[in-house]
Amino acid sequence: MTTTDTPAAIRAFIDATNTGDSEAFAAAFTDDAYLNDWGREYRGRDGVRDWDRTDNIGKQSHFEVVAIEPGSDPDSYVVTLTVTGNGYNGTGPMTFHLRDNLIASLRIS
Repeated sequence: MTTTDTPAAIRAFIDATNTGDSEAFAAAFTDDAYLNDWGREYRGRDGVRDWDRTDNIGKQSHFEVVAIEPGSDPDSYVVTLTVTGNGYNGTGPMTFHLRDNLIASLRIS
């Protein structure tokens, strides 16, 4: 799978981060989204906004896709990203589960 095959919701997640668009970032998620960042849990779009503010756009993060592969479940993807910015810097996997063309859950580990 190439970045051109990346589902629209994941592309929106990456593009919104890279352009610093917090509203577009939150809009990429379902209303009842679940985000787990190394055990720290966030729920719903308000939780996603909180994480975005403290750990993502709020830290001027920038994502570069290294690889994307189908996950173990239907509508799931493992995306390896290189992250740079004023917070975490490094490369690692993010596991996305999609529903209705939005991100229903995201696990960062």
